[in-house]
Amino acid sequence: MNAISKAEGQALARTVLELDVNNHAGVMSHVVGMFSRRAYNVEGILCMPVGDGAISRIWLMVNEDARLEQMVKQVEKLEDVLAVRRHSAEHEVFERLEEFFR
Repeated sequence: MNAISKAEGQALARTVLELDVNNHAGVMSHVVGMFSRRAYNVEGILCMPVGDGAISRIWLMVNEDARLEQMVKQVEKLEDVLAVRRHSAEHEVFERLEEFFR
């Protein structure tokens, strides 16, 4: 994936959100549903269990825009979200996937 996306003639920088969440049915739906309800596009999603499987880690690649700070605050308020971290678009998890699919 490219760190820059062309949309309506403008270059949009991307960022990766890394979420630690409680691992149970419906958590992914709650997280991405929040983005969907606010018409905020998710460019990439990766989710894997951590340790014994009680917690999962979700990586979301999203476009940076004026709404991102508010979106992060709202994600942090979700009941099953334990932590949120921001990374650059060149985060290794998506870079390795890009190499795999070439």
